[in-house]
Amino acid sequence: MNENTHGHQHGGHGHQHGDHHGTDQPSGQRYVCPMHPEVTSDQPGACPKCGMTLQPSGQPATGGATYQMHFMATPAQPVAGQPVTLSFQPQAAGGDHAAVPLATVHEQKVHLMILSQDLSEYYHIHPTFQPSGRYELPFTFKTGGTYLLYQDYQPEGGGHQLGRQTLQVSGPTRPAVTYTKDQLRWEANGYAADLAFDKTVRAGQPLAVSVTVSRGGKPVTDLDQYLGALGHMVILSEDGADYLHVHPEDQADKGPRIGFHTTFDKPGRYRVFLQFQHAGVVQTSDFTVNVGPAVA
Repeated sequence: MNENTHGHQHGGHGHQHGDHHGTDQPSGQRYVCPMHPEVTSDQPGACPKCGMTLQPSGQPATGGATYQMHFMATPAQPVAGQPVTLSFQPQAAGGDHAAVPLATVHEQKVHLMILSQDLSEYYHIHPTFQPSGRYELPFTFKTGGTYLLYQDYQPEGGGHQLGRQTLQVSGPTRPAVTYTKDQLRWEANGYAADLAFDKTVRAGQPLAVSVTVSRGGKPVTDLDQYLGALGHMVILSEDGADYLHVHPEDQADKGPRIGFHTTFDKPGRYRVFLQFQHAGVVQTSDFTVNVGPAVA
């Protein structure tokens, strides 16, 4: 099973589309945002979505290699409550069997996100490299149903890529969770996290996003670094078609606020997942955001 996108919408799936191209960089080098690979430029600069510095992609401004992520499960038909091995192999288009070395990004080669179709379950985990050249992960699905798999990865010398698959798991299912209203506060395990935006949330406008973390009603000012950052945020549209993996802005303090920048390209309902680490334990918070239409 193969499905992959290259940092833009492809067949309705992938990162939000938003290419930006310059015109007068004499070297012909292509620059790309480390967190929003759909944002590219022929000139150095900053990403308009998250503010991160655009990095050289190692590819010319016109063209470059394309990739796909080959996926298979063992057994081929996963069953709820039983272990399955999820296996991934990055491949260059036209060279299915050639090894594709991956760069280490935020301390890992492959960031795998597993979500239930109703977006109520969320897992951010990391397959390990095997002598076969594949990245593998043992996993047990709690219930039957449809799951969405996303892989963030970057071939050495290339830009960030996003793989996506849909996996059907057999076994007893559970009622789907329906999200309607904004849910901007999360509480669990003695922690609370509050999500806020600098302006009314509408499609097509850059937004400053902040999450404020507290524990027992007191601000948390000693957050740990987790995978090289204070927090990792994944945003998914209700239908799972639009995916964003957002990392925080640089900041000297360790909380309680974690700052981000993002842009919602389309109106609709989105689920937001934020992972942060404190006292050596990773917490996974979730939110629901309704995005209004763009202002003319």
